[in-house]
Amino acid sequence: MITERIGYHAFRDRVMSAEEAAQLINNEETIATSGFGAGGTPKAVPRAVAAMAKERHALGEPFSVRLFTGASTMTDVDGVLADADAVSFRMPYMSDPVMRRKINAGSIAYVDTHLSRMAPWARAGFFGKIDVAIIEVALIRSDGGLVPTFAVGNAQTWLDLADRVIIEINTWHTPQIEGLHDILNTAGHDVPATLARITAPGIRVGQEVLRVDPNKIAAVVITHEAEQSITFRPDPDAEMIAGHIIDFLQNEVAHGRLPRALPPLQSGVGNIANAVMGGLANAPFDNLSAYTEVIQDGMLDMLRSGRMVSISGAALYLSPPCADFVNTHMHTLRDKIVLRPQEVSNNPSVVRALNAITMNSAVEIDIYGNVNSTRIAGSRVQNGIGGSGDFSRSAMLSIFMTPSIAKNRDISSIVPMVSHVDHISQDVQIMVTEQGVADLRGLCARGRARQIIEHCAHPDYRPFLWDYLYRAEQYSGGDTPHVLSEALSWHQRLINNGSMMPVN
Repeated sequence: MITERIGYHAFRDRVMSAEEAAQLINNEETIATSGFGAGGTPKAVPRAVAAMAKERHALGEPFSVRLFTGASTMTDVDGVLADADAVSFRMPYMSDPVMRRKINAGSIAYVDTHLSRMAPWARAGFFGKIDVAIIEVALIRSDGGLVPTFAVGNAQTWLDLADRVIIEINTWHTPQIEGLHDILNTAGHDVPATLARITAPGIRVGQEVLRVDPNKIAAVVITHEAEQSITFRPDPDAEMIAGHIIDFLQNEVAHGRLPRALPPLQSGVGNIANAVMGGLANAPFDNLSAYTEVIQDGMLDMLRSGRMVSISGAALYLSPPCADFVNTHMHTLRDKIVLRPQEVSNNPSVVRALNAITMNSAVEIDIYGNVNSTRIAGSRVQNGIGGSGDFSRSAMLSIFMTPSIAKNRDISSIVPMVSHVDHISQDVQIMVTEQGVADLRGLCARGRARQIIEHCAHPDYRPFLWDYLYRAEQYSGGDTPHVLSEALSWHQRLINNGSMMPVN
């Protein structure tokens, strides 16, 4: 197996256990891992680093690292290292519950930034030096090229910048994955002209493999582990939201504002996004394509059915059955799926050039169209902004979606004023909840408020939103009326009483 997966002979004498590789990482160093979501995330070495950290802490010795990734890494990196108190600093995105708890407790410093910005800012030196890169690959070619697995993320940038490199070869992935990736080294000076050649999601502009200076390779670790996968659950609200979005798109086509084939689609992560893709599989649209960051089951199903013809993304993030299907049928899929570095998959100039339709989730939305997609009650981070800002600001049509209520109706997702702003109202064109669709295009602030309250707010909270808007218009006035003493009172009630619902 080693001979089959390590074609570059010079690397064969660097094979060692994950535990031995972990010893190459020192306290207070910066480590950067591959991975975007669950896809492409190293597994054995981070676990070994976490175990080493616990041993050192038990001896009274300090050990922690600064952690950079592509996006979230689930428990494979974020979870095990946070649980071991082995992380002092984290960026640019996370969604693991243990990591989240410790960030919110203040024990881990967290920097949340747009995913397309991470690599160029790292190359500019804004975050200091990178000591060790830990990169998962399927195989090493005879010419030293590294074939990634289910994600590219920031892997090429980490290989370029790191002093030392640890490679995890994951033999669960088929060698036939070679050819799936399109890796443009964005450190070059001809990047804008090269990106301009991406005039459709399936067009390739880079090379198939990652490249690294052979002298940097400090260790090669062999693993055999399936990707940590997501399970999509049936969700009536998600299905209703999907239905509203599909009806809206059909209406846009009927009025000649969109072509029947639709521009390339982008969709965020989770049940709602996956439900939208599942609904589109049965909608009267043909020859669809996607230029997105995370490829989930719904998009894969459309590709398999022929409804979608090509998908470009940064990573595959699939349920176990779909992950197994992709691994088994890779030879038939790699010409229809393109995985790119996130600096390319999320590049605003490409999104703008393709006139993409973007669909992203929100934590809460205010009556004027500002979106909070990351913080609960303004303070507690739930996850990072991810790629939603990369896509929404540059989209031809920007859609945000959320259920109208949460926590057994104790929380309204439509509020007078969001407690944290990730997406300003100018970047938000369409809002969708299970209640309906608010088309905000061309509306002034007061017009937006009326659309959102009427079509997106839950009936239990709608009267209170109307009352707030009426009083704000009467007593405060202005282009965007607010009663500032009450604007965040809903969140304060939630903190005090456990519910946003006014007490009679």
